[in-house]
Amino acid sequence: MNLKTLKLALGLILVLGILYLAVEGKPRKMQNIPAGIWGGQHVKIDVDGVSATIEYDCAHGTINGPLKLDNKGNFSLTGTHATEGGPTRLNPEKGRAAIFTGWTDGKTMKLTVRYKDSKDDIGTFELERGNQGRLRKCR
Repeated sequence: MNLKTLKLALGLILVLGILYLAVEGKPRKMQNIPAGIWGGQHVKIDVDGVSATIEYDCAHGTINGPLKLDNKGNFSLTGTHATEGGPTRLNPEKGRAAIFTGWTDGKTMKLTVRYKDSKDDIGTFELERGNQGRLRKCR
């Protein structure tokens, strides 16, 4: 093989390598909130891949799936929020419609919860994937 052919072959390999990295080497954006336990102060979410359950100190709820993210990691999901504790009721609250909005990078999450029929937030929480959360349940 002469020097000219060797240079051409190496140049072609270099170009193909750069093209491969440009197409395959980009990190892929998450499409869903990653499954697992997410926790923080006063909150814990168990994401099963399709939906999620959420617990707070004195409340609990569900988050309906699919748990889709936009290309920046933002989400706006629906579900329920039910308060706990206090006097026993004849018909305990099954939960009111709630909206769960926020952002995640797959490791941390910022979550804001509010009732669907209200402009006031129930709360804003910072969670970490793999963290069991820190809850003080109402009795």
